[in-house]
This record gives sequence, structure tokens and C-alpha cells, in this order.
Amino acid sequence: MTRNRSKLGKATPAAKARSRPGLGKTIKNSGKSDSLKAVNRLPVGGKNVAKRKSNDELRPAPEQRRTATPADAPSSSVRMIEVDADREGQRLDNFLLGQLKGAPRSLVYRLMRSGQVRVDGGRCKPDQRLLSGQTVRIPPVRLPSAGAPIAASKQSLEALQSSILFEDSDLLVLDKPSGLAAHGGSGVSYGAIEALRQLRPKGKLELIHRLDRDTSGLMLVAKRRRVLLAIQEQLRVGTVDKRYLSLLAGRIEKDRFDVNAPLRKHVLSGGERMVQVSTDGKASLSRFRVLERFAECTLVEVKIETGRTHQIRVHSLYAGHPVAADPKYGDAQTNQDLRRLGLDRLFLHAASMRLRLPGEEQDRIWSAPLPEKLEQVLVRLRAEG
Repeated sequence: MTRNRSKLGKATPAAKARSRPGLGKTIKNSGKSDSLKAVNRLPVGGKNVAKRKSNDELRPAPEQRRTATPADAPSSSVRMIEVDADREGQRLDNFLLGQLKGAPRSLVYRLMRSGQVRVDGGRCKPDQRLLSGQTVRIPPVRLPSAGAPIAASKQSLEALQSSILFEDSDLLVLDKPSGLAAHGGSGVSYGAIEALRQLRPKGKLELIHRLDRDTSGLMLVAKRRRVLLAIQEQLRVGTVDKRYLSLLAGRIEKDRFDVNAPLRKHVLSGGERMVQVSTDGKASLSRFRVLERFAECTLVEVKIETGRTHQIRVHSLYAGHPVAADPKYGDAQTNQDLRRLGLDRLFLHAASMRLRLPGEEQDRIWSAPLPEKLEQVLVRLRAEG
């Protein structure tokens, strides 16, 4: 198969950042203490290291914790934080994560569910968008003390550095390996964003979007809030061209097909997320294009018009062709058959992304090569005829 080489627009220099992320104006304290060789690597425009580290080097060790910073000191009293202009429009949960550095997401969400977090004195939801001048009540929280062990080892950080495909003063583009979560929490000691913040301790890094832990490929990280908001808005309205490579169970005869089915997310009692097609779910559209057919499976490119949790995995299942090696939604027999070919991870890879950065007149295009392990599976499938 032949693939187009990746393109990259000219990087635009940017001035130094003017504000620190996650900081607001403290106005008072109170309370008590308690708590395919298909895609080629980019040739120009960004940091691009030819030598790749294995995924295992990037997987977090169970005993490791996040890096402690001065902001990680235990909070002994209620804080009332005024939202500054730079934070306007930010989701409440992301605002709190910036204020409570080192706190796991599970704790932050528990504080909101229990009503301990208030916005202008009223109860609030994680997805609430904040307005400049609003006051957020943050209860006392026990956070990692200074001197806590670092989140990622030196070896892991070196491997992560080699996975950065592009970086300028506005944006960082990471080729995230399978097995590394986008962020820490829910039993994960650290994720890509925490490790990147270790690599860039003086920078302001914010996740623009997320990838499932088992999905590899392109993930964007903003260094400026205006870039974060601009790209997130493009993602919301569907003007970002995102394409994935995936191996699906079964031989698909159609060259192209769409799955337009609403998705609803459920959280099971143990905290596990499950998604299913439901009439009362959120509108979701995935466009599939067959790239190569094998005896018992099919390689496809998927363009997603929306960005729902597990969208490609659930839409593939709904179409009758689940993603290969998917432990949650996949076909057990197909997964077992492919394991003998060395496929021990989800065959889903974020291969390319095209978008327009604020203030620029041309689109940027980034591509991430198919991981060697997945490429080898395709080689073995071709050899079998």
C-alpha cells in the first residue's frame, strides 16, 4: 500500500507566555485543617528523533507518583479563588486540577459530587464553564508533600522525549505509545501530561484532547491558553480532520461505509467506563475506508467527525467488525487468532491530524508512523495470503 508523506506547515514563533496555568487570585482563607509503513515520520519542522524507545519504557511503574512542586503543599484551609480573565471558559474540573496539582482526578470529582466545591456559593458540575470574576470554593485537600518521588523515571522521560514529533512555543505534538494514559488517575500513577510537565517544568502544558490508554498516536498539548481554546473549539464543531488506522475483525467487502449512531457513556460500579449505541446518546459519526483486506480481517482508515469516548471501538462493533485485540468490545476468537501473530495490544492508531492554528492562513498537518509492532502484524497477515 502507498501512503502520502506527512506535511508540516511552517511553525509560527510566539512570544513568551504571560500567565501561569491553573492560578487564580486568592481572596480569603477560612476553615479547618482536615484533609503500514503507512505514514512516514515528519522530515522537518519539529523535534524528531529517529531512534524510538519501546512502549514498555513509557509505562508508569505502579509505585511511582507525580512530581511534587511547591503548589503540592498540603492545603489546610478552605480557599476562595477568584477566576481571572485567562481562565474564563475553562471547565471547572480542569480548573480544579490546576489548583490542586498532584491530586488524582477521582478525588477532584468526589469533591464536586459531595458539594464541597462551590461556584459563587452554588453547587456545580465538572463540565461547568467558568466566567471571569466568579469565586470557586476549594475545600482542604491532602496533597503530596514536597520531596515525593518523581512520577516517571529518567529512562521513561528519555523515551517520551523521543516521541515528541513537533514542538514550538505554542504547541507540542506527541506520538503517544499504547499503554500510556493521557493523564494520571483511577489507579494510574501518572500519564503523558504529567510526564511532559516533568520534561518541561517551567512550561504551561494543557491537554487539548485525549486518547484511550491503549490507543497510540497523535496527541496535542497546548502551551498557550489561546491555542488550547482555539483547537478545542475546532474539535467541538468538527473542523479538525482526524484519521486513524485500525484492523477490524472480519473481511469487509464495501470500500467505504459510515456509522452514524449516537453514543452513551456508562460508568460501572467499579469505575470502568462502557459506551454503547443508544437513542438518548450524543450524536456520533465515523467514516470508514478500506485500505487492505486479509482472509479474516480488514485494515481501514477511520475519519471521525465527532470525538466521543471509545467512538471508533463502539462504532466498529456496531458495524459488526470490532477492532482487533480490543479487550473490552472485541471478538474473543479473532483476538485469540491474532495473538499468534504477535498482536497483544489494541490495533488502533491516531495516524494523522489536520487543523488551522489561530492567526495562521494555512492548515498544519501532522502524521505519526504506524508502530513497528502493528506493522509487523500486517507483514505476517500478508505472508499468510
